[in-house]
Amino acid sequence: MKFETSNKPLSVFSFSSLTDIVMLLLIFFLLTSQFVIQTGVKVKLPGAKNNEQSVPSRLVVTVNEQNRIFVGSKEIGIDALAGELSKLKSGQDGNLIIRADKSVNIDIVIKVIDSAKGVGIDKFTIETEKENF
Repeated sequence: MKFETSNKPLSVFSFSSLTDIVMLLLIFFLLTSQFVIQTGVKVKLPGAKNNEQSVPSRLVVTVNEQNRIFVGSKEIGIDALAGELSKLKSGQDGNLIIRADKSVNIDIVIKVIDSAKGVGIDKFTIETEKENF
């Protein structure tokens, strides 16, 4: 008795399972990319009814809830803030964006503004979130 074996190479490949995996990966990356809004230090901005979108700038100072000051994503002390802002100011329009947490004492924000005025920055934007009242 002779048995037949079929050790022939597969001539047709089914792409349906591969297509499903690619579609799932595409949906995953599209959904997760929507959650990346802004990099850097996370703060809870105060709300404002008449909120305007701020113009992107390299001069961004962030003050978090622990009163720590960041220029971009680099932590810096209040005494060294003026020197760092003067380095970044060259070639810029001179508009400083202040992103202060809503629990921060106003004295810290005033010190940031004072340091910026000391190096010649005269325009300030305090960033807020749109709030529905």
